Amino acid sequence: MTEFSVKSTIISRYAFTTVSCRMLNRMQVPAAAFITNFTMLIGDKVYQGEIREREKKTGDKAKEKRNKTSEDDGEKGTETFRASVVIPSKDKAAFLLSYEELLQRRLGKYEHVISVRPQQLVGRLTVEVNVLERSGITSLEVLRLQHSRQKGSVRGEGDSELPPSTVINQNDTFAKIIFKPSVVQQAKIAQNGILGDFIVRYDVNREQSIGDIQVLNGYFVHYFAPKDLPPLPKNVVFVLDSSASMVGTKLRQTKDALGGTDINGALQRAIRLVSLVIFLTDGKPTVGETHTLRILNNTREAARGQICIFTIGIGNDVDFKLLEKLSLENCGLTRHVLEEDDAGSQLVGFYDEIRTPLLSDIRIDYPPAAVERVTRTLFPNYFNGSEIVIAGKLAHRTVERLHVEVTASNSKKFVVLKADVPVEPPEAGNDVAGSARPEGGGAGGPNHVQRLWSYLSTKELLSAWLHSSDERDKERLRQKAQALAVASRFLTPVTSMHLKRSGLQTDKPEDAQSMSAAAGPEPVMQSLRGASPQPGPALQKPYNPRIKVSKTSVDGDPHFVVDFPLSNLTVCFNIDGQPGDILRLVSDHADSGVTVNGELIGAPAPPGGHKKQRTYFRTITILANKPERSYLEITPSRVILDGGDRLVLPCNRSAVVGRRGLEVSVSANANVTVTIQGTIAFVVLIHLYKKPAPYQRDHLGFYISSSRGLSSSCHGLLGQFLSRDATLTQEPAGLSEGPGRPPLPRAGDGPETVLKVRGHQVPVVRKQRRIYNGEEQVDCWFARSNAAGLLDGEYRDYLAAHPFDSETAFGLGPSGGL
Repeated sequence: MTEFSVKSTIISRYAFTTVSCRMLNRMQVPAAAFITNFTMLIGDKVYQGEIREREKKTGDKAKEKRNKTSEDDGEKGTETFRASVVIPSKDKAAFLLSYEELLQRRLGKYEHVISVRPQQLVGRLTVEVNVLERSGITSLEVLRLQHSRQKGSVRGEGDSELPPSTVINQNDTFAKIIFKPSVVQQAKIAQNGILGDFIVRYDVNREQSIGDIQVLNGYFVHYFAPKDLPPLPKNVVFVLDSSASMVGTKLRQTKDALGGTDINGALQRAIRLVSLVIFLTDGKPTVGETHTLRILNNTREAARGQICIFTIGIGNDVDFKLLEKLSLENCGLTRHVLEEDDAGSQLVGFYDEIRTPLLSDIRIDYPPAAVERVTRTLFPNYFNGSEIVIAGKLAHRTVERLHVEVTASNSKKFVVLKADVPVEPPEAGNDVAGSARPEGGGAGGPNHVQRLWSYLSTKELLSAWLHSSDERDKERLRQKAQALAVASRFLTPVTSMHLKRSGLQTDKPEDAQSMSAAAGPEPVMQSLRGASPQPGPALQKPYNPRIKVSKTSVDGDPHFVVDFPLSNLTVCFNIDGQPGDILRLVSDHADSGVTVNGELIGAPAPPGGHKKQRTYFRTITILANKPERSYLEITPSRVILDGGDRLVLPCNRSAVVGRRGLEVSVSANANVTVTIQGTIAFVVLIHLYKKPAPYQRDHLGFYISSSRGLSSSCHGLLGQFLSRDATLTQEPAGLSEGPGRPPLPRAGDGPETVLKVRGHQVPVVRKQRRIYNGEEQVDCWFARSNAAGLLDGEYRDYLAAHPFDSETAFGLGPSGGL
């Protein structure tokens, strides 16, 4: 191995991590994390992972081992991801693994654990962790390397020692930690190169008792961790398994002996006595009731939601699934203690987590009309030093305050907390330059809040699926969890990862920079060259940046231009949208199978202007459903083509690719041309700023080059005009006014110019617009007031639910969405 690097970015407790290495056949990830991508670069070939619905087939190149306690070479709290491949002689190989996780608060701190086990001395070894917390970082420490279980592999060090060569830079809200040991320093830590876990531990500032709410692009997350509350009184019983299966190391670890493993009987007696049960066992019932389903049912009926059962699995052969179900169904937690571990310290640490309950029967409510698709809001208990996290969607993106009510029990008192919490999004400047994270969150950063919501929702659906006893309900939950996991690109027990050879080639990686990838759902390969993955006729060369196409377009702030060639008229209008809104531009899913949506980002308005803010298109998404379904996502930095396999094209390099009746041509840092079935063509202009002013953002312009293949029923902000014609007339002043349409200001009292289109009469004025990067000036008739009367319906009728939403509106009937 010549290189091993890890790059991790934590934004408001949600962590994006990418591991890149060469010649490594296994990688360890936290047990609570979801793998989102795996890519192999073998010579000049690229194999990219694709998340699909799990099938019953076996033999995939990449397999995942989830919750397998029989792993003899894994580490506690981790899972091992393995991939195997034959590497041709003299070829170089690189592996990139990305995963995401929500950090859990325990004992008042968050811990981010990165497995660093290259198993040999490495020429270049780097770990970089970026922490961005809007609430403010109150404490931060890097622990000494926590070493492998393998005895004799490391030398002793003090807990307070920083790992060698570790550098920490931080301010109130941001911290950057870099661990970059030389080969000599690696040898001093471990002669055989096995290092251990690199751990960053921190906490954040908490001022509001009601918690901290953060919002980004219509999604919100609520962190609730009250402090300074009196502890609840409690009774605790430790239930110890001392059966034959626990003889030896397991029994010595528990320090006591009580008789056979009558799991059912022991739990029934403990429940009658106490409010909190800690059960230590290997999870193998040998006496009394031994049927696991009946044990679960009996325990649930006896506890009746009033007793919390915490389970600790002892040993390497634990029936972890049974213990996990026992705890999850009875408001508890599960931990695993391996035989080689110091069980005493593990038990003390676990008890410290639950020793101080502060609240019970917690319910967190939001106004039903204000939120939707909210994750779990009922919690049996809250322990000191932990945290409750809830995520959801805002029904209205423009809300400035969110009413929150928390009801709970504290000892013999009933606690009610109420507040209207400000929900301002993070400041645009709080971005991490060059950090490892996905794009598409607006204002140049990731939508970590949406990813966090997807993470929590998927976890809850999987948990409900795992513990459901009704077959019909179980299948419904499995399908919902599977659909969300596929959409979010999470590798879960109901999804699988398939490695497919990409149609792109790469330059052979010569150094670490040429093979770096962004953490998150899709990697950004910095050295991709365009290539046609299928044989066929030669494709066109990339379009010239000074391309001339139809005037029908949307660009800039955004400014819409519609061309009516039959009447030799050009009409223009503006749409004052909100950052995060997704606008339907072309909607023809039912006929041609084509949908185009555009997502807005915001920027402050220039000084002295009449607007409060500017909006631009950051992302253009195209769904082509015929002859086969393909997804295309375009940003100023990259193009992602997702069909049977997945291609990622950087926008700073010219390339041409084609597949499934879809051709994509990238002209470096200029434009992207998309041709569908040879009859539909779109051009997306790329607007980049070297030194942008505060009111400028890198953005996109969308132009319709050819609409021959679109149907006469095509709709959308631009699509509705493709099959229409318009005429101009002079009308007496005020004739175009009507109910709900106030008089428009005019220079004089003479007749006004009125545009007649599809039965609508719209007053217009003459204007000029610059299009194609300002290279061409067009005269147009401008419709004011957000094109009131010109468009079918209202602004909200053109909002899409997600980037690839293909539902139609205006009574045209649904097209089935995705």
